[in-house]
Amino acid sequence: MVEIVESLGYIGIFIATVVEGTFVPIPNEVTLIPAGYLVAKGSFDLWTTLAVSIMGNLVGSLVSYYIALKYGRMLVSKYGKYVMFSEEKLKVVEAFFVKHGSFSVFIGRIMPGIKHFISFPAGLGKMDLVKFSIYTGAGGALWVTVLIFLGYFIGNSEDTIAQYLSVLNWVVIIGCVLGIGAYIYRYGKAKPPINDEPI
Repeated sequence: MVEIVESLGYIGIFIATVVEGTFVPIPNEVTLIPAGYLVAKGSFDLWTTLAVSIMGNLVGSLVSYYIALKYGRMLVSKYGKYVMFSEEKLKVVEAFFVKHGSFSVFIGRIMPGIKHFISFPAGLGKMDLVKFSIYTGAGGALWVTVLIFLGYFIGNSEDTIAQYLSVLNWVVIIGCVLGIGAYIYRYGKAKPPINDEPI
């Protein structure tokens, strides 16, 4: 992979991160850890690699968002009944992303198993494009940066990378769960106003 990434250069990194940023379940690790190693070798510039990777990740997210926004409602109307997803449930998704979309997209972009698919419900729920871009970009940038620096510092040891990736995934999962818990505690405990008038 190091040889492939080196031969493709910045354009290759951009194309790969665009694909990885979509619903195609190819992990960013495949491209970005070798890219980080090549930065450490002096083959790539750090800031250019970061910028190209973050931009590619964002573009990939926007592709998925646009597909869901453009065709999602049509697919729900036509095929939703076969997967028990009705128009009523679509309205629930829309309401959810109006209220909680920013946090959900940010967490979703860094959480293993979810980051490739979080753009779909955001597009289906018609989340504001500017907010989506900001929060998917921030989450994607965080994950991209971590992987590039992982490759930068230990990219020449496959066994060490596997060990650190396993630890990193668990740290991310635990951090996301704690973040979700804190968010629910902060915003999910709102109580309706009490009516003091006699019944």
